[in-house]
Amino acid sequence: MGSVIKKGIYQLVKEANQVVREISVPEAIALYGKEGVQFVDLRDIRELEREGVIPGAYHCPRGMLEFWVDPESPYAKEIFQQELTFVLFCGGGLRSALAGKAIIEMGLTNVLHIQGGYAGWKKEKGQTAEFITKDYR
Repeated sequence: MGSVIKKGIYQLVKEANQVVREISVPEAIALYGKEGVQFVDLRDIRELEREGVIPGAYHCPRGMLEFWVDPESPYAKEIFQQELTFVLFCGGGLRSALAGKAIIEMGLTNVLHIQGGYAGWKKEKGQTAEFITKDYR
């Protein structure tokens, strides 16, 4: 018999939302394209290929986020070393909550995540585009 988990994903997300501010899709649409705001797409590359992207969003696979944020990491990315407001999103808003909590705990302060993720963004007619591989290399 397998071990019994102590907390499920929904409890983890609930706790994460106490740390990272969850914004509605209309709030996200209002922030989109503003100076000093960077959308960060945490989805897997296959999700981008299948569902499209938010133009201008920086693609950071969820598994690499902490490594790309940490300036001491050999994988550090310049974008995360800037004073920006980061608006995280994933497919439905769960991974982005957990990711937001993690990078706030690392020390980033201006971190938001989109309730409902990319699916909510599309449903509310937020701007989207087809995924183009060359843009993500």
